[in-house]
Amino acid sequence: MGIDLRIAGVSKHFGEFQALKGIDLDIEQGSFVCLLGPSGCGKTTLLRIIAGFERASAGQLLLNGSDISAVPPHKRDFGMVFQSLALFPHMSVAENIAYGLKFRGVTGVKRDDRVAELLDVISLPAIADRPVSSLSGGQRQRVAIARALAVQPRLFLLDEPLSALDAQLRDAMQIELRQLQQQFGVTTILVTHDQTEAMMLADKLVVMKGGEVCQQGAPQEIYSQPATAFTAQFLGASNILDAIASDQGIVQLFGADTVFSTEEAPGTALKLSVRAENVILDRAPHPSGGPCAEVEFIRNLGASTEILVKNGATTVRVRLSSRDSILRTLAIGERVALQFDPEGCVVFRADAD
Repeated sequence: MGIDLRIAGVSKHFGEFQALKGIDLDIEQGSFVCLLGPSGCGKTTLLRIIAGFERASAGQLLLNGSDISAVPPHKRDFGMVFQSLALFPHMSVAENIAYGLKFRGVTGVKRDDRVAELLDVISLPAIADRPVSSLSGGQRQRVAIARALAVQPRLFLLDEPLSALDAQLRDAMQIELRQLQQQFGVTTILVTHDQTEAMMLADKLVVMKGGEVCQQGAPQEIYSQPATAFTAQFLGASNILDAIASDQGIVQLFGADTVFSTEEAPGTALKLSVRAENVILDRAPHPSGGPCAEVEFIRNLGASTEILVKNGATTVRVRLSSRDSILRTLAIGERVALQFDPEGCVVFRADAD
């Protein structure tokens, strides 16, 4: 699989504010890439630079090896869906889908066939003549996606297009969007701040913070091996716990030894990132020793049960299978021993970014 778009050293200044700081990123042909990060991290600015709506202050955009940094948006042959969708309310469903084709001079049977094909793909052929103003949110979303795909774009750019939908419809549209992308094989870049959406859709995740790329890679790779405490906490809301390096090279948590070793000097302040599903509860005290905590909250989520346990001022979030035997008698106020599955834990220096 070749490189479709190469982003090389792209920076962006707005006056004194630096929105992007030397972004280097390769987008592979046919891949689905999610730009993920909190508000203000620069992900939408980067998408707008890719689309041509903003000019980079430095760096290059190379599409199939050709520099497109100075190419205007309408000549890049990219499809884009905004959060607002930007459909034409006075036009019908079919007219909206056909708009880009008409703009590019595609007429007659060829245009009609393409519109009919896309109406079938989005399962809306029966309402082709209905005005988009009369459609539901999910239907409008499908029309916006079909309109962007109608012109067979080189890149498909999406700026949080599902954020206004309710949870159930959003979940359904995520599945449809991924299936459409795979069916058409179009290289896609999605901006989102929703970690679940990014994990579900992406072949490649690009986690951003403060105008920089913190980490990029396959979703499961980043989830299981985050490079920084920020990435660990942002992607999946890990517990980030204060720890320390002992004289024996062991990571100590809450004053007790854990199963983790460290090469840091004794006394070095550390952070232990632990996914909620990788915390194991046992009756206290546990024969192997280890840290303990007190149960302060329990809630059943169906297939899983979430428990909050507290040691001093620190609260640890735990997620167990609802079939876990300890839950049969677990009660608020009970003291429990904490153990950790090494596969879901990462140790960082406390002063690491």
